[in-house]
Amino acid sequence: MLRINPILLSIALLLLSVPVLAQQPDAKEVLEQAARNFREAGGIKAAFTVRTSEGASTGTICLKGDKFLLEAEGTTTWFDGHTQWSYLASSEEVNVSEPTPEELQSINPYVFLSLDERGYKLKLGKMDNAQDQSLYKLVFTATDRKQDLQCVILYVAKDSFRPVRVSMAQRGGETVVIIINSYRTGQVYPDSFFVFDKKAYPTAEIIDLR
Repeated sequence: MLRINPILLSIALLLLSVPVLAQQPDAKEVLEQAARNFREAGGIKAAFTVRTSEGASTGTICLKGDKFLLEAEGTTTWFDGHTQWSYLASSEEVNVSEPTPEELQSINPYVFLSLDERGYKLKLGKMDNAQDQSLYKLVFTATDRKQDLQCVILYVAKDSFRPVRVSMAQRGGETVVIIINSYRTGQVYPDSFFVFDKKAYPTAEIIDLR
């Protein structure tokens, strides 16, 4: 069974449609437009599929700003912008941590929208498949060979500037592909939605890793 966790996987998401730029944009303009969409989209809920060499996994994620609630393959992760709680249903354990920016890079879907400011070079790549000419291809290459993610390719729809797929090559050769299956914007979430509620899991063992 695949698990979504800070070490192995990350998620890329989609955003609200906006007008197409009048001229062919460069990579930075595409990225900035996608980031602007995210900031203006309100709460987001999306379903996704993650593919690795081990197989495929599905899940859902709810986001508001830098907060998120992720549910995938028996694991639920809450992040309130500072503290993270990861609940594993099979063992009824909750790991509590304060992830670093590098760790969040592996779990926060929208960190991809600022990768060019986090030790990555950004360029606009060419699409190999004629059927994918409706997409922009953003290629992020790590400037440090010690980075866990060495190369990230983010595919963004030209008509909406909505990220639809991301491919990641990790240090060591592992490749992860994330496909967005559905999404809804304008969702309303209270801040408490992104905080672990111990009353809802009275038998869970809490392991504080901070």
